[in-house]
Amino acid sequence: MTDFKNHIKQHRARLNLTQQALAERVSVSRQTIIAIEKGHYVPSALLAFKIARELGMKVDELFELEDNGEN
Repeated sequence: MTDFKNHIKQHRARLNLTQQALAERVSVSRQTIIAIEKGHYVPSALLAFKIARELGMKVDELFELEDNGEN
């Protein structure tokens, strides 16, 4: 099984962006950003690209697939 990980919180904090500010910049709710950061929601490709752009990152730097060893 593969887990979807992200580094949004760390890079958002680096830029001193609140969850609300990032949410407004990518046109979603704060709750959506919270869910993505906690790994409870996998964003669409379009949203992933928008978030990466706002954080000055490439999508593959911000999001990663991690194999947890289960099949």
